[in-house]
Amino acid sequence: MRATPMHAAGDVRVEDVAAPKVHQPTDAVVRVLLSCVRGGDLWPYRSLPPTDTPRHMGHEFLGVVEETGSEVRTVTAGDVVRNITLTGGLEDVADRYRAMNDREAIEVLVRP
Repeated sequence: MRATPMHAAGDVRVEDVAAPKVHQPTDAVVRVLLSCVRGGDLWPYRSLPPTDTPRHMGHEFLGVVEETGSEVRTVTAGDVVRNITLTGGLEDVADRYRAMNDREAIEVLVRP
């Protein structure tokens, strides 16, 4: 899987990363088809100090649900979804794979 982590201000790389997995019963793995970078992603592009734990960019996406945890009831494998950001940006790329959390929700656009 490819990702675009930011290692320092102006230092964005395309890297191979491990595929996401369901870790908690409330997790959903979404294969991202389209994503974008918003203005909030650009602030660290100008000011992020060098780091050994890079920050992943982009949190707006359209994707297909690949797998869900046992407690996920709002989406199922095969659903075409988009995220709805409720408050703030995401701090960790793993958050984009959660079906519901305190900052983000997934909206189903198409069911197979």
